[in-house]
Amino acid sequence: MNSNIYRKIMVATDGSEPVKKAVDTAIEISRLGGAKLYAVYVMASGGLSLTHPREVGWDKAMKEHMTTEGKEATAYVETAGKATNVEVEPVILEGNPAHEIVEFAEENDIDLIVMGTHGRTGVQRFLLGSVAQNVVRHSGKAVLVVRGAEAE
Repeated sequence: MNSNIYRKIMVATDGSEPVKKAVDTAIEISRLGGAKLYAVYVMASGGLSLTHPREVGWDKAMKEHMTTEGKEATAYVETAGKATNVEVEPVILEGNPAHEIVEFAEENDIDLIVMGTHGRTGVQRFLLGSVAQNVVRHSGKAVLVVRGAEAE
């Protein structure tokens, strides 16, 4: 069953367990509709200006770690997509996660953004913010938020 409703679907992933439910949902929607799936990982930039040599070395190591984490997260989506004959294109971006997700969706004519939520509530949600909440608020595209496991 191919559908023209969702030709391009994007799943935002950070490789965490709660997000895997969103990945599974995005793959299933893509499979049912014959859509291409973009697996998007955003390396959050802290916006810090590091000038001390030790800090620059730490910054480089952190960026390498995040790049590896992004490759692993998007590879998981690719592997899961292949198992169901869904075409997956991995994408690694850098910047503010909500902004980068919304911008990528706009620039690439994404029809549906699928995201997971970590289930944070109360002070944790207030202090950490919610990428999914910001994407829903600022995106002109359809957004499906899939609840992950509740935070402890």
